[in-house]
Amino acid sequence: MTIKVPDFLEKDYEDTVRFLAAKLYESGKLSLGQAAQMAEMNKWKFAEILGTYGVNYFRISVDLIDRVLKEAGEK
Repeated sequence: MTIKVPDFLEKDYEDTVRFLAAKLYESGKLSLGQAAQMAEMNKWKFAEILGTYGVNYFRISVDLIDRVLKEAGEK
C-alpha cells in the first residue's frame, strides 16, 4: 500500500512512519510486532519510543481499570 503524504512530512519520513505505526498500534489495527516492522525497528525498541507519540504500551481500557478497582474495594 502507498500512502500519499504532504511534502512537508516527506522531509522527516522516518518519524512520519513511526508516528503512523504508533497510532495504528494504539488503535488496535496493528500488533506491537506489526507496528515495529512497519517502523523498521525491533519490537522492543519500538515499544520504547511509543511514549514519544503519546501512545501507552499497555492497552488497558478505563472500564477495565474501574472494574478491577471496584472489585478490589469489595474484598
